[in-house]
Amino acid sequence: MAEDDDTQQSPFTRPGFIVGAVVVAAIIVAAIVLTVLNLNQDDDATPPAPDPSSSATSSAAPEPSGDAGGASICGLEGVELSGNVTTAPAAEWAFVRTVAYPTSPEFGPADTGSEGYPMCFQHSPQGALFAAATALAVPADSALVQPWIDYALSEGAYREALLSEVGGNTDSSGVRLQLVGFRMLSYDGDTARVDLAVRGSSEGTTITASTVYELIWEDGDWKINANVANPFDFATIPDTSGYIAWGA
Repeated sequence: MAEDDDTQQSPFTRPGFIVGAVVVAAIIVAAIVLTVLNLNQDDDATPPAPDPSSSATSSAAPEPSGDAGGASICGLEGVELSGNVTTAPAAEWAFVRTVAYPTSPEFGPADTGSEGYPMCFQHSPQGALFAAATALAVPADSALVQPWIDYALSEGAYREALLSEVGGNTDSSGVRLQLVGFRMLSYDGDTARVDLAVRGSSEGTTITASTVYELIWEDGDWKINANVANPFDFATIPDTSGYIAWGA
């Protein structure tokens, strides 16, 4: 693309914005950088190569975590191995920088890692929803990115490849993200697919997008599922029709 075209684009397509926003293949603001990823899809289409020793499972359904009935690592009560979330859960809203995330004494986060990131969610559809919403917010603080993603990524074929994406400048100053809705796409107690509707703005430009998080229950908490190459999928959407309104 010519330099003259670059100067006329939305700020969401500028390299400086992307470098500041993308963390671990766009975990933090996957929705916001969609425009750029579309423009460069030929370059980015190939997913990270899995560990050869694990390649046999990388294209199949995710392996169960082995403790589908397990309680949370910090002792949150309540285990649900099936179900859905059809109404917006009650929540208190905390912030990582300018990004709000929901908190609940019932659903989590109920603990913090040694570096201060929120963790530990109920083994339930609601717990998975709160975990996904928290995953959107935590990387807004560059000091939390490395320790948090090391904890938040599950074991799996793509873990090392995804971890290798962490680093560089994670400054997201000037970026504003807001969770505005959700859909629970699937839940079986061992895995969950959570679709978050997110509104992002920068330099007067606003977009609305869908970000789908693939989660797996592992070691007593909801983790980002590193058994699949792209554990977060995203697309711009015209509006939030079909989503349950939820946000600070």
